[in-house]
Amino acid sequence: MRKILNPYHDCSGDEYNCFGCSPNNGIGLHLHFFEDGEELYAEWQPDANYMGYPGILHGGIQATLLDEIGGWVVYIKCETVGVTQDMTVKYLNPLRMDKGKVSLRAKLIEQTEKNAIILATIFDGSGKLCSEATLNYFIYPQSIAVKRFYYPGIEAFYEAAEVLDDNEL
Repeated sequence: MRKILNPYHDCSGDEYNCFGCSPNNGIGLHLHFFEDGEELYAEWQPDANYMGYPGILHGGIQATLLDEIGGWVVYIKCETVGVTQDMTVKYLNPLRMDKGKVSLRAKLIEQTEKNAIILATIFDGSGKLCSEATLNYFIYPQSIAVKRFYYPGIEAFYEAAEVLDDNEL
């Protein structure tokens, strides 16, 4: 599993205050992502602020988690930015918050010139599949992503490769 860096991490709240992934959003989810082959992965610990019915994670928060990991699939697998065009969520089982950290997985299913279709899932702390979504993102050409949305390029999401000096070659 490979850690994905958040290249927007050091931006001010005026420039970057994403509810899903900004470390500076006081009420946000503060998600961190990993790449596991074709999938992206994240874990998140729910708390009472995100409750719907007693002990159950609110469905809107589940949809937000699914949408957020889908957006990061666009960054990493499509190497651009995109916006959610539509999203179909299926709530399969109540997501009980007392089961511990939830895990998210998402993968690119199909990509065209203008769209990316992504499948995202949420499992409770016991490993039970609780919700899934099929997401359709409108994706921008990379030139627009860089200019208008400050996409930093795929290299910014990974640790720089270690440079070997002449003695290590």
